[in-house]
This record gives sequence, structure tokens and C-alpha cells, in this order.
Amino acid sequence: MYRSDGARTPGFKLFLAIVVGFVLTIPLVSVYLLAYDRESQSREAARSITAGWGGPQTMSGPVLVIPYTATTTETEMENGKSVTRTHDVARELTLAPEAVELSTDMPHQLRKRSIYEAVLYNAKVSGRARFAFPPDLARTGVQPAQMDLTRAELRFGLSDPRGLGANPRVSVGGKPLRLQPGGGSSGGRGFFAWVDATGLAGQPMAVEFAYEFRGNASLALEPDAGDTRWTVHSSWPSPSFAGGFIPDGHNVTSTGFSANYRIGNLALGQSLVSTGDAAAASSDSSARDVADLTAAVEGAASDQAASISLIQPVDLYSQVNRAIKYGFLFIGFTFLALLMFDVIAGVRVTPVEYLLMGAALVLFFVLLLAFAEVIGFTPAYILASAAIAGLNTAYSAAVLGSWRRAAFIGGLLLGLYAVLYILLSLEAFSLLIGSLLLFAALAGVMYATRRIDWGGKRETEEAPAPAA
Repeated sequence: MYRSDGARTPGFKLFLAIVVGFVLTIPLVSVYLLAYDRESQSREAARSITAGWGGPQTMSGPVLVIPYTATTTETEMENGKSVTRTHDVARELTLAPEAVELSTDMPHQLRKRSIYEAVLYNAKVSGRARFAFPPDLARTGVQPAQMDLTRAELRFGLSDPRGLGANPRVSVGGKPLRLQPGGGSSGGRGFFAWVDATGLAGQPMAVEFAYEFRGNASLALEPDAGDTRWTVHSSWPSPSFAGGFIPDGHNVTSTGFSANYRIGNLALGQSLVSTGDAAAASSDSSARDVADLTAAVEGAASDQAASISLIQPVDLYSQVNRAIKYGFLFIGFTFLALLMFDVIAGVRVTPVEYLLMGAALVLFFVLLLAFAEVIGFTPAYILASAAIAGLNTAYSAAVLGSWRRAAFIGGLLLGLYAVLYILLSLEAFSLLIGSLLLFAALAGVMYATRRIDWGGKRETEEAPAPAA
């Protein structure tokens, strides 16, 4: 692997460059872990900013819950004889409205702490609902005579009631109701009101409501009516529509967005009337509330919900992480250029010089992360790339013994940084552009080294003339 005069063969120089490149993977992976840690800190900071304000919210209702008494028959064996007993059990009939019209206005605000920020909103909800017994109520096996309509409850669900405003208003037939905390007398999240629903047997019951609540990051609605119409307006310009239902129409501008939903219970796959034991209904409601809150905190959208997220238009941590994944290409292309000067131009480049220039390339991603948290991704990218390209250009001028050769290294780095920025911007075509770039680079290297004997000796000086 060495020449007789102590110089290394081209193949051994390539091997050394590869070894140094692999050594640099250790700090490169460390930078990736650093970016991941900073992203986790950012999420923790956002949670601390929004603590006490209200989390991602999921709202539901109104639904009318009517207690009724059912008679059950049980057969038991006593003293070898079959004994039949009847019991009266308390159950609940849940009646969803025939139609609900909701309007939600959710102006946003940004709160910052140090270099971190979170998107908050204060939603104002107003609407009306119409309740009526379906014509086929008898199919449920419940008769109006079994119901205690005077003890009906009108329930509204909210996943994080800490953000609920001070003065919700609910009225039935123009008469205001006194509201109670919780998703019902049996527990849950939200608020409810006792209502005398005796008139429901003869005619529909009209309900009007208005309330406010605070939240952050996202808002979701779990529809349950026969016909749900939901209109949303917000001043946030970057919404993401998710969940099991998307809006029928929406308009997004630089000053905010609006969206219109219309959802029927046939699409929900559920009846307007359901029955169950009071205790079981309470347990199911509590479990559902916990699941809704967990899903909201984790950013998940239920298949039975229409969800709107107020996303950050530029996620700098995801962009930095994607940039770090291209770090191997930067190291590889730069080392390849140095190797060509070494093998073809006869300029000796030591492993230490490879290592120092590679360390500068890794430092680029640290600078990018540090500056991006303060001044934003694009200005940070320009500043970091200019600093590292300038540093490596000046150092390569001393290593290669020529500013002309150093200018090639600097131009190569600036070109790579420009291509990387394009790859980060055009996510859909990043694989295509990256593969074409690699193909062009490989073709150029194969052409430039087509006459090199990687295992042989390359003469750098003319052989001395034979003695006379």
C-alpha cells in the first residue's frame, strides 16, 4: 500500500478518507441527538406556557339524557326450585338532537417564553339545537310513561374544562337554565343543566347556547346530531383539517381561515337514541372523557371527530433534522474533492486535515440549530453556510497551497448548501433531485479517475537521467 519512497498509493489515500469519514459519523449522530433533545425541550416549554390556560380541546353535545325505570326479570335456583324475580333498575335514555347549528370564532394569540412560543386561542361558541322523540321510539323498548322527564339533563362535553369561561348560557324555549359543573350528574368533563322536558312528548324542544373556552394547538368537534352544521372562523393563517370529517368548504388567507362542516348521523353510523344502565353510562362517559383528553394532548384526531389544528407554518426542528440526514453527503463530496486534488494534482492532504475540514462541516448543523431557534431557519441557514464555507475555503487555501484550488472547494460547498436548501424546500421531489445529484457526482468522479491506478505508484517527478 506504500510506494518505495514512502508515499501512499491512491487506493490507500481513499481508504484513509473513508476511515476519517466514518469517524465523523460519531459527532454527526451526536448533533442529530442534540436536535432531538432541543425539540423535546421546545415541546416541554410549550406545555409550560399553556399550563393553566387550556389544552387541545374536544367539544361535544348538547345531548338530552332522560332517566327511566326498567323492569328486569331474573331466574334463580333456590332449594332445587326455579324462582323468578323482577327488579326495577335505573337506566338512562340519551337523545341526540335532530339538528344542531354551531358557530365558533377562535381568535389566536402567540405567547413566548425565552426562545419558545405556543399558539393559544379563546373560542366563542354559539348555536341552537332541536330535540324531539323519534316516531319509532317504541323500538327502543322504552315508553314515555317509564321516563322521568322532570329530571332530564342537558349535557355539554369539553375535554379540558379548565379553559371554560365564566358565564356559559343555555336556555330552553327562551328560559335560561342554571348550569352545573361536570359532564352530568354521574360525572364527566364539561357542564350540564337540569331541565324539565315534559313538553317534549308533544312538541320539539328548542335549545340555545353560548359559551367560551380557552385552548391551544387544536380544536375538535364530536358530532352526534341527525344534522350537524358547524362554521369556524379564526385569525390563524395555517390550519390543518384532520379527523374523521373534513370541511365541505374552507377559505384560507394570510389573515385567517373559515371552514364549514355538515355531518349527518348516517355518516356517524349511530342512532339518535341510545339506552343503557346509569352506572355503565357513567363509567363509559368517564372512560371516553379520559380517552378524548389523552388523544387531544397527543395531537390525535378521532375518527368520529372533525378536528382543526393551528400548526406552525415552519417547524424548524424537523427541517434541521432533515438537513442533518444529508450531512454524510457534505462530508463525502468535500472529501472527494480533496482526494482528487491529492491523487490527480499531487497535493498532499493528511488525515488530520480531512478531519478538521470534516469537523467544520459537522459544526454547520450545530450553528444552524443554534441560530434557527433565535432568528428563524432561513436566516440561520444563510449565516451558518456562509460561515462554514468561508472557514473551509480559507483553510483549504493553506492545505492545497492555492487560493484558486480553495475557491473550487468554496464553490463546491456553496453549491451543496444551495442544493440542500432546495431539497428541504421541495420535500416531494427531494429524493429525485438527490438521486440525480449523486448520479452526476459519481459519473464525474468515474470520468476523472478513469486512468488512475489505485493500487500502483504515481510518479510525481521525472526519473533522473542515467549516468554518462
